[in-house]
Amino acid sequence: MQKIAMKMPLVEMDGDEMTRVLWKWIKEMLLEPYIDLKTEYYDLGLPHRDETDDQVTVDAALATEKYGVAVKCATITPNAQRVEEYHLKQMWKSPNGTIRAMLDGTVFRAPIIVDGVEPTVRTWKAPITIARHAYGDIYKNTELKIPGPGKAELVFTAQDGTVTRATIHDFKGPGIVQGVHNLDSSISSFARACFDYALDTKQDLWFSTKDTISKQYDHNFKDIFADIYEAEYKQRFDEAGIEYFYTLIDDAVARVIRSKGGFIWACKNYDGDVMSDMLATAFGSLSMMTSVLVSPTGKYEYEAAHGTVTRHYYRYLKGEETGTNPVATIFAWTGALRKRGQLDDLPDLCAFADKLEKATLDTIESGVMTGDLAAIFNRPATSVTSRVFLQAIADRL
Repeated sequence: MQKIAMKMPLVEMDGDEMTRVLWKWIKEMLLEPYIDLKTEYYDLGLPHRDETDDQVTVDAALATEKYGVAVKCATITPNAQRVEEYHLKQMWKSPNGTIRAMLDGTVFRAPIIVDGVEPTVRTWKAPITIARHAYGDIYKNTELKIPGPGKAELVFTAQDGTVTRATIHDFKGPGIVQGVHNLDSSISSFARACFDYALDTKQDLWFSTKDTISKQYDHNFKDIFADIYEAEYKQRFDEAGIEYFYTLIDDAVARVIRSKGGFIWACKNYDGDVMSDMLATAFGSLSMMTSVLVSPTGKYEYEAAHGTVTRHYYRYLKGEETGTNPVATIFAWTGALRKRGQLDDLPDLCAFADKLEKATLDTIESGVMTGDLAAIFNRPATSVTSRVFLQAIADRL
């Protein structure tokens, strides 16, 4: 059989633990038999990131800027326990945070809907898309452990030498302090990406922060969104018959739970991180969530929204079969392949991505799936291991 040809490579970012194992199986069983797969490969597994002092992550982001489309496996963001486990030189920052900062993109995450898996929230009838700001906040933070009494300050030194100070806290004993930042240019890119995505998909757009408490930091987000909307998008939203509104995140959470779905919910970086996991679980599974980072210059990075599935990996290392759900990782590949096909005018590549997604969903709807879905499926289901599930998809494909 003649394989589907590619013109330009995808940037391929390998990852960690059980998702790294699934990554290899997906390529071998579902992609390479049908596609003359061209990728520029970067190993973002934690040992290699440590070996390169995390330069490999920077190189992968630069390659994404060059080639325009990337696909990324789940990776570890190390904590103190991971530093010890992997004998790391230091506690490296989130690779996702590094890539998002370099691309200045917005992350759009949406649940993968399959017949037979009912949302936990009974009112939800349509997917809810999370638009997550992908720069700054705690993902680019600076932290200090305070050893004892003293004063912590915010200090800004302007180019002309002017110094502005603000007291954070007068410590009477040990504590902790954290500094976060953001950029008006990045917030503006985030706002325009959200407005454009809403117009493209003809969905209402919600935006929420905590500006009543964070009267400068969060309020700055609110003001930038409002200014750009009024100046550039209001008339277009009116003509499209869709709505933009801002509300406190407390209110947004209550509204989301009572809603029917079918809208975009824009959130700051951490809020989007947490709420996308909540939505994924409530719609079915963390492994049933698509995620794409879109940069202002039209570069795309597709990934699974979940972690590296450590618990299953430890079982895998013992020689046990596991039922890790590979669907989000499959859809990361199909999203990237489809976008590569669209950009390079390769309709066969786009069609293949469509067929692989359909084969995946049809396999689940036929009653064959991993345990996380079988436990919530509303019809009789067979719980199988990851490899058996991937083989069932391959047979159907």
